[in-house]
Amino acid sequence: MIERVFILKRADVFRDLPTEVLESLAPHLEEVELPTGRSLFEKGDLGSAMYIVVRGRVRVHDGTRTLATLEDGAVLGELSVLSSEERNASVTAESETRLLRLDQDVLYEAMALSPALGRGFIEVLLDRFG
Repeated sequence: MIERVFILKRADVFRDLPTEVLESLAPHLEEVELPTGRSLFEKGDLGSAMYIVVRGRVRVHDGTRTLATLEDGAVLGELSVLSSEERNASVTAESETRLLRLDQDVLYEAMALSPALGRGFIEVLLDRFG
């Protein structure tokens, strides 16, 4: 659990949260291993989880057009997890990749208990899309 708290602390969305909040989230994170070339999700899939890249590299893309390359500590799927919308891009592992998955219901419960988590999401989204 300590490793998971440390990983959460590195991610922009969770960086400023109290350790107690991170400790409450840590047991609910699911490990996901992706071999090189494997898709995590496809554009148009419904989103009900977000992911944190623990180790490796993923390509965010729309068809053959690369939108971003994300590595250790990066968060992805944060828009879809908030709204249950369709994914607006596909994500494929460019190397052996380990991620942590946080499901929407757990995230919503944590946001209800910690307004700072909601603020963290807003700040990250504003930085990315503002």
